[in-house]
Amino acid sequence: MPPSGNIPDYEWIYQKVIHRIAKISMSNHLDYKWIEPSLVILVLDFGLVVALVYIILLLIGEGRTKWMVQGLILLMLAEAISKTFKLVLLSFVLEKLVLGSAVAIAVVFQAEFRKFLEQLGQGKFTQLLPTKPINVSIDKVLDEIVEAIKELSQKRTGALIVLETNTPIDEGVFSVPGVQINAEVSKELLLTIFQTTTLLHDGAVFISSSRIAAAGVILPLSDRPAPRQWGTRHRAAMGITERVDCLCIVVSEETGSISLAEKGSLNRPLTSNKLKELLEVRYFSTTERKVTPQIDLLSRKIGSQGRLLLQRIFRLPSSTSKDNK
Repeated sequence: MPPSGNIPDYEWIYQKVIHRIAKISMSNHLDYKWIEPSLVILVLDFGLVVALVYIILLLIGEGRTKWMVQGLILLMLAEAISKTFKLVLLSFVLEKLVLGSAVAIAVVFQAEFRKFLEQLGQGKFTQLLPTKPINVSIDKVLDEIVEAIKELSQKRTGALIVLETNTPIDEGVFSVPGVQINAEVSKELLLTIFQTTTLLHDGAVFISSSRIAAAGVILPLSDRPAPRQWGTRHRAAMGITERVDCLCIVVSEETGSISLAEKGSLNRPLTSNKLKELLEVRYFSTTERKVTPQIDLLSRKIGSQGRLLLQRIFRLPSSTSKDNK
C-alpha cells in the first residue's frame, strides 16, 4: 500500500517500478517475461510509432496530408493517454477512430500508397527520397508569371492561374484535377499551355511550391452574382478563392484585361506592373523561400513539427521566449 504521508501516489508507483527493475537486473537468473516496461520505454515506443506514421504520410502526400497527419497523431496520443489511465470506454472508442482514420487515409491516397509500396518492394529507395537539389528563386518565378501574363494580355489570350500561398491546396477542391505536370515555372511553358490550339488551354494552371503542378484544372464556379461582362474564368477565380486561401490570376479573352482574385473578390483591371506589385506583397511574403530537395524539406518538416509537438506535450519554452528573456 502507498504511504499515507505527503508523497503523491504517482511518485510512490514510480519508485516501486524503479525498485522492481533494479531488483530484477541484480538477479543472476533473469526471467524476461516478468520485466515490466519502464516509462521511458513506453514513451520511446509511442514516439517511434508516431514518427514512422508521420514520415510515411509526408513522403506519399506532402502538404496535402498535413492536417490529416496531425489529426491522426492527436487521436493516437489521446488513445495512449486513455489506456494509461484505464478509461476503458474512451480507449475503445479512440481505438476504433484511429483504425478508421488510418483506413480512410489509405483509401483517399490509395494511388500514392500503391506507388510507395511498389517502389519500396522494388528497392527503389532513391526514387522515394530524391536528393537532386532544385534551386528556384521566388523572384524568378514571379518574373516568369508576370511576363507570360503581359504577353497573353497583349494577344487577348484567355488564361487562369491558381497560386498556392500559406495553406496547401487539396486537389479534391477542384472540379477536375487536370493533368499532372510538375515542371519549373517558365514564360514559354505558360504561353504554350494557354495557346488555343492546345488541349489544356481551357482549364487553369495550378502552381504549388513554386512549380507548375497541373494544367487543365477545372475550378468550381462562384455562386455569387457577377456582372454580365465577367466570363466563366472570372467566376472560377472567385469560386476557388472563396473556398481556399490562394490567389488566382485571370486574363480576359475578350478584352485582354488582367484581374487578381483573392478571398472571392476581383481586383481589376490591372497593368502588368501593378500585378507584379500585388504579387510581391501577397504571394512573395507567404512563399519567401527556395525550393529545397525533398529529403531536406522532409527533415525540416519533421524537425519543426516535432519541436512543436514536444513543446505542447511538455510545455517547453520556445526559442523566441528564451531570446526575450
